[in-house]
Amino acid sequence: MGVIRDLLIGLLLLAGVGTQALALGPDKISRYRVDQLMASDQQYRQTWHSMVQNEDRLPDWVTSLSGTSMPMHSVDKPSGKYLVGELCEAYDCTRHRLYVAFSWDKQKAYALYVKVPEGLPPDQAPSRHARLRWLGEPDDTVKGILDEELKSDPSWF
Repeated sequence: MGVIRDLLIGLLLLAGVGTQALALGPDKISRYRVDQLMASDQQYRQTWHSMVQNEDRLPDWVTSLSGTSMPMHSVDKPSGKYLVGELCEAYDCTRHRLYVAFSWDKQKAYALYVKVPEGLPPDQAPSRHARLRWLGEPDDTVKGILDEELKSDPSWF
């Protein structure tokens, strides 16, 4: 299942859209991916760098948001609106994933970094063995959003 997912992600990247349109703002963002934010919008870049500079020992693909990603979408909650997306380490989406949420005003960034142990047998659920790390001090609402994103992956359980 992980190989098929990685292939689909690669195909989506090949069919990617230009990053210039990201400057249009979050109302048009659902057509774009997490890995395009850094190159497209200075405010997203500054917000992300501000958040990760306070975090220890993160891989380069996380600090630079340079992995493989899926299209982003908005999530509305009573406490606010968020731009949410998934990113994974290139060629290793099964073991290293990052779920990202930006506040709609681009002032706050949060993430859930998920690491699944290498060599996990296919009959073992990643949810029982993964290490989860929250980034950016998300509140319960943002944790819930990112947790829902993770649990929406059918291979997670």
